Amino acid sequence: MRVFVLGNASRPGVTEEAERLLPFLREQCEVVLVDLRQEADLSQLDADLTLVLGGDGAILRAARQMGYRQRPVLGVNLGKLGFLADISPEELRDCFSCVIREEFRVTHHLMFESIVEGPGEDTTFLGLNEIAIQNGPPFSMIEMDLIIDGEAVSRYSGDGIIISTPIGSTAHSLAAGGPILGQELAAFVVTPICAHTLTNRPLVDSADKMYTIAMRRAGANTFLVLDGQEQIPLTQAHRVTVRRAPVCFQLVKVPGRSPYRTLRDKLHWGTQPHYRNEHSTAG
Repeated sequence: MRVFVLGNASRPGVTEEAERLLPFLREQCEVVLVDLRQEADLSQLDADLTLVLGGDGAILRAARQMGYRQRPVLGVNLGKLGFLADISPEELRDCFSCVIREEFRVTHHLMFESIVEGPGEDTTFLGLNEIAIQNGPPFSMIEMDLIIDGEAVSRYSGDGIIISTPIGSTAHSLAAGGPILGQELAAFVVTPICAHTLTNRPLVDSADKMYTIAMRRAGANTFLVLDGQEQIPLTQAHRVTVRRAPVCFQLVKVPGRSPYRTLRDKLHWGTQPHYRNEHSTAG
């Protein structure tokens, strides 16, 4: 098996963990590339598996780094939450023999293309989680029109808007009040951020449609934010369109791991709440 090893070297412990893991990995498989800065051009290289060290942010970068040649990704969590990177380094050592024998399931997930139209050349970006249109200082309200397949749907005034994939539904969209979608659904969720009317609610619709945000009023520091990591300045003259990408993100699920187990583990579903002793006094 040929393996890419990618990771976020800026996260504490990633470089050290890579140094501990690499001798083990090289005994088990062919390590084609080690890139802990996620800067290498992968277009001319091939691998059967991409091992990502870090957290979900490192996996989002890896998905964009692989571009239109996606490989199955196994994420090793060295961060905090880890919805995508859901196994520890110790669990990796325990299950890697199963990985080498290809005793795992690969799930396929919606990715998006975001086309930014405006003054100058149009640009297209590939992403996995979401796009968010947000305002910076002086944090004045922005105004946008949502157009789906050419039909005007709604006008939003507020702090911004998020268009998320099912994978991204447990990230920024969830924090803004959006729903959790099944990870393998072919759908987008549109979530307003602090909309200036109580009638605006999250919208879930098909990934086979085109979602366009036409800027009507933008602040001095309005940005399109891709996967929470890349920022593109926007003005009132811009339009942003989101559509299904022609490639899917591929996530390796080793035996014993499932999306529902991850939700239970990370969101503590089914556990009893912990209350302070009612009779305790502050010290």
